[in-house]
Amino acid sequence: MAWREGEKVFKDPVHGYIYVHDPLIWDLINTREMQRLRRIRQLGTAYLTYPGGEHSRFSHALGVYEVLRQMLSHFARNGYDWPHQYDRLVTVSGLLHDIGHAPFSHALEPIFGAHHERWSQRIILDPHTEVHRVLAQVSEDFPRQVAEVLAKRHPSRLVVSMVSGQLDADRLDYLMRDSLFTGVDYGQFDLARILRILVPWKDRLVVKRSGLHTVEAYLLARYFMYWQVYFHPVCRAAEIGLKKVLLRAQDLSRASAPPEVPHPALRRLLAMEPLSVADYLELDDFVVLTAVANWRHHPDPILSDLARRLLDRRLLKYREYPSGDPYRLRDIEATIAEAGFDPRYYCEVDESGTVYYDYYLGEESADDEEGALFLWDPEEGRLTEMSRLSQPIRAIARERQVERRLYLPEEVLESPQWGARIRSLTAAGGLRAPGFLSSVEDDEADG
Repeated sequence: MAWREGEKVFKDPVHGYIYVHDPLIWDLINTREMQRLRRIRQLGTAYLTYPGGEHSRFSHALGVYEVLRQMLSHFARNGYDWPHQYDRLVTVSGLLHDIGHAPFSHALEPIFGAHHERWSQRIILDPHTEVHRVLAQVSEDFPRQVAEVLAKRHPSRLVVSMVSGQLDADRLDYLMRDSLFTGVDYGQFDLARILRILVPWKDRLVVKRSGLHTVEAYLLARYFMYWQVYFHPVCRAAEIGLKKVLLRAQDLSRASAPPEVPHPALRRLLAMEPLSVADYLELDDFVVLTAVANWRHHPDPILSDLARRLLDRRLLKYREYPSGDPYRLRDIEATIAEAGFDPRYYCEVDESGTVYYDYYLGEESADDEEGALFLWDPEEGRLTEMSRLSQPIRAIARERQVERRLYLPEEVLESPQWGARIRSLTAAGGLRAPGFLSSVEDDEADG
């Protein structure tokens, strides 16, 4: 970190420099709740597929703040009709948008029983947190305003869309950051150009008509990053491996045979006890991985095996499973059980899919919806829904692609007895399904 008179400057691999002029932002960065994000990986277990994917939620949070700071500077330079009373609210909300993330990011949210945005709101509104006390120095009502932005309930739709929308600062930063650290080129786009073509117009964030192709490139980058990184089959295998370890630990806890867990907050989580905000903030990647490392030597053979598989990167392998037939799945689970593995922990059908662009037909319905992108025609003073003029965006908008894969132990797939049966059960329409790759490294080469 470099120091300059009147400001703080962070050196960042994505944005070059991140400037902090507001003492409030600096105080928030130094709260224990923000510093916790240094101990949570942005991409969860993806580092087991992409060795460079070790970056933290903290660096992403700073990046989102910087993108919003640049947006506001752009609005000011161009004299746009932007309500400057929201400057602080926007930058603070962007900085804190991920403050409630669970360990390993999205991977463990189902175990915690609540989305990270809900935990972010709880942390911000809890009077015992440092971040709440810093926010309350602005005004007694300021923590509530920030929580409303993160909950998408703030009365200014423009403010919400800058933090959470189709072209929000969150997406603009994480696509470039994740692309850089994983070493792939799919997520790169012209951020400086996107910031130049954004216009605040009648309580919504719109794009100049001249920026159509720039936004097309951004949406295509988002499309490819999802399928090539976030939904990468080995990334999914690593996430499944972590979930299975904790599932077995939870099952043992419910069976009155809890595994040894020195950390009290993790112990309460595994026992399915409600977590306080203070408990939640005690949990990070280090706490979870320390427990997994200890379980490698646990007397329960399933828990110790699952822990070793994750730590030693002997992940479950996959086969395409296009049909998703529940009757076939029952036979598959029976086969896995015959091979000596409990299917509850050694079998998973994973479906990957997302909506890349919210597509709305008709200008009337589009005006009533949040999230749609628009082109702004300054001469005519009207909006045009972007997919009306862009074939690539229209194609992405209509796609509802789903990839379904079956994950199970390599020992089963490579067995002459059980492997042939699995291949038969996963074939689609009598045709042989694509074969599983013999090694994770082969899959990474297609990464």
